[in-house]
Amino acid sequence: MKFSEMPYERPDIEALKKFLDDAAGRLAAARSFEEADAVFLEVERGTAHAETMLTIAHIRHDINTADEFYDKEVEFADQALPELQEYTQKWDLAMLKSPFRADFERKYNRIMFLNTEISLRTFSPEIVPELQRENALTTEYSKLIASAQIPFEGQVYTVSQLTPLKQDPDDARRAAAWKAEGEWYMQNAEKLDSIYDELVHLRDTMGKKLGHKNYIPLGYDRMGRNCYGQEDVERFRAAVVKHIVPLADQVYRRQAERLGKAYPMGYADNALEFRSGNARPCGGPEDILAAGRKFYHELSPETAEFIDVMYDNELLDVLSRKGKAGGGYCTSLGDYHVPFIFANFNGTSGDVEVVTHEAGHAFANYMGRDIVPASCQWPSMESCEVHSMSMEFFAWPWAESFFGGDARKFRYTHLAGALTFIPYGTMVDHFQHIAYEHPELTPAERNAEWARLSAIYMPWMKLEAAQPFYGEGRAWQRQRHIYESPFYYIDYCLAQTVSLEFWAMIQSDPKAAWDTYMKYTRPAGTMTFKELIANAGLVSPFGEDALREIASAAGAWLEKYDLTGLI
Repeated sequence: MKFSEMPYERPDIEALKKFLDDAAGRLAAARSFEEADAVFLEVERGTAHAETMLTIAHIRHDINTADEFYDKEVEFADQALPELQEYTQKWDLAMLKSPFRADFERKYNRIMFLNTEISLRTFSPEIVPELQRENALTTEYSKLIASAQIPFEGQVYTVSQLTPLKQDPDDARRAAAWKAEGEWYMQNAEKLDSIYDELVHLRDTMGKKLGHKNYIPLGYDRMGRNCYGQEDVERFRAAVVKHIVPLADQVYRRQAERLGKAYPMGYADNALEFRSGNARPCGGPEDILAAGRKFYHELSPETAEFIDVMYDNELLDVLSRKGKAGGGYCTSLGDYHVPFIFANFNGTSGDVEVVTHEAGHAFANYMGRDIVPASCQWPSMESCEVHSMSMEFFAWPWAESFFGGDARKFRYTHLAGALTFIPYGTMVDHFQHIAYEHPELTPAERNAEWARLSAIYMPWMKLEAAQPFYGEGRAWQRQRHIYESPFYYIDYCLAQTVSLEFWAMIQSDPKAAWDTYMKYTRPAGTMTFKELIANAGLVSPFGEDALREIASAAGAWLEKYDLTGLI
């Protein structure tokens, strides 16, 4: 069914509460596994329908944040879902206490129970008011960014639409575009500060109500981390500083030389890869989507089937327009056993990465669409990001279809960008740990922490006084994950490390790399991240080995890459 034809009806939350309450009782009273399993499958169907309805509402709201009907539906969900959690918790407890747990594990998998145990630690009825307020605040942040109307050169742009101008080869024009965006953020600085400040204190309160000294343990549980903890992340951070930051620093030093700029450069100059301009897709959105269909058709039979389902059923909305929420994501529509892609094309290489990155998520979900329970159709977040970031590298042989004469530029900047992203993403995570370890920090003190971390993780970035938004250490306010999904960002860094392992494999044996990718992908959420890595025969990103190896391989490739004629 096409997305535009999918019907929407507000879920009856009160009826759903009663249904879950009744199901928990029937599960506890079941006298055989067959009887218990029938109740379990009934709950799977019922909750999948409610989740599908709410997902449709969120997508349609994000497509047009000015749509009053779906705005009200999202407001309803923000209030209703925290109240529903008490009943989902009751159902989850009934599952955990079931005498047929071993039978469920044999028929389905053990991860469903591990994840349930973690999920139960994230909720208590006493934090419902904080959850409701948190939902309202993150929606407010999303709407604020979506509402941006940035005047520039006599026209008005959204944040996404301004992106190509922020990469313009003309130094003055590019700097002016960055300044225009920064001025909009500064005009809204007080609101951005107050939203985040309240979110930090709300989350700190939730953590303490659930028995923690701060929000961090709760944040990890809410991310569903089922095989690693804060100590693992801290070791990863140290390895990034040791192995990746020096390599990334060399990348930016060479870039400064190409541009004829003094090192370190500011945000505006770091955004320009080549004096002749960054790699750009050849053609418009329809051409990029057509090239995407060609790529997936030629990559494998599984990806060919997948992309036809996506395109033929309007399961992606990728054009940027006024009132559309920013960013991009992939989600799923359980009733229809299909994923959905939301994105904002803006005329840059990022448009191609939508077709590879977000569709990488969607392909993985499509492969796992029939797994029961539905909660295991997706693995944990860092595992999911491996699917998407690695798919970007599998698309390299088709770069000419996407970029034409800029394909050589793209390959260089894509690999360089993958490496230089890891320090940035790790810094985002480090910043959030500081924010939640010290909720008493003022907005100005948080900005100072961002500036301090920049010197460690991004020494190539000059914080210029002429650009107050960046100079004051406010750049983190552009990163929606910091507001909406605390502690998500390290997942990208762990996944990027694994994706660079795939990149190295692709260089020597593309078929073996694809076989390994499918071995990693097929189990979906029936394994933990560490188990998926081991199952596919990959090197764990924790510790130093993986980062040392990818730094060596990718660094050598970049240094030897022929940039003749691209300067």
